[in-house]
Amino acid sequence: MTPISVLDLSPIAEGSNAGQSLRNSLDLAQNAERLGYNRLWLAEHHSMRGIASAATAVVIAHIAAGTSTIRVGAGGIMLPNHAPLMVAEAFGTLASLHPGRIDLGVGRAPGTDQITAQALRRNLNQDVNGFPQDVVELMGYLLDPEPGQRVIAVPGAGTNVPVWILGSSLFGAQLAAALGLPYAFASHFAPAEMERAIEIYRARFEPSGHIDQPYVMLGLNVFAAETDAEAKLLQSSQQQAFVNLRTGRPGPLPPPVENYEETLDLHSKAILRQALSCSVVGSRATVKAGVGEFMQRTGADEVMVTGQIFDHKARIRSYEILAEAMIKPSDALSRLA
Repeated sequence: MTPISVLDLSPIAEGSNAGQSLRNSLDLAQNAERLGYNRLWLAEHHSMRGIASAATAVVIAHIAAGTSTIRVGAGGIMLPNHAPLMVAEAFGTLASLHPGRIDLGVGRAPGTDQITAQALRRNLNQDVNGFPQDVVELMGYLLDPEPGQRVIAVPGAGTNVPVWILGSSLFGAQLAAALGLPYAFASHFAPAEMERAIEIYRARFEPSGHIDQPYVMLGLNVFAAETDAEAKLLQSSQQQAFVNLRTGRPGPLPPPVENYEETLDLHSKAILRQALSCSVVGSRATVKAGVGEFMQRTGADEVMVTGQIFDHKARIRSYEILAEAMIKPSDALSRLA
């Protein structure tokens, strides 16, 4: 059975606040653990009024402390925003507190707009170009120290926190293959180069001390409900948020709207059609068929599902329906054993 995991952006719904969103994230993680999901990741975004996971390592600590078996990690840390040593120390601390449960996915995008990137003290061109070297430096800090090594991550050294390369283009696929690292592709919002990226990663993969064969995890939007129509309504919150973001009007997650797509102009419809094509929306039967087809078509080693749903109870129910359709009860029991 292909493992299924969860990507949580800790969405801030209209009329709510970051504190409630972070409490909801912990509740989601606890339910994901109960249902047999493999891991839960949080993503680094900055200056976005609809996302509460900017201090990603802090939120991971919150989630890991409130769960016991599910893997928790970053999907991801935008490495050019940080010194590799500080990332190693943060995730070394997490791994020391929660051994064997912490993942570190790293990406090279700023996770925000250019003005906010400047507030993060980023030099965009220089930082992006130095990403491969930063990844190698970071991984070095997580290994056992070499004799005479003068800079040591404490905590961090010897924790061997698994590092993943994240990407939405061919660059990440090539880097992950060259370094022999697992690769997570952001097909849930940037699917255009998914198939080519998978092909390049698998063809060029070099076995390493981290993994000996390629391992691909793909993002997939899933909205599940009792009926197809209800699931489609739930999806409209994410669709609104995405159109708002792409048209320069980001904000909190909006409530669902009936027949939302019918209100859009051709440009906005094209945005949704191109960016969110890797989505499965519907009842248990629809979701089972759609997720199964996605797994078979891509050959993904793991699928990471996400779905920004306005009502938290409906979001939990969506993950329950997906688990009922795709996760064996024995998987959930073995995780809790």
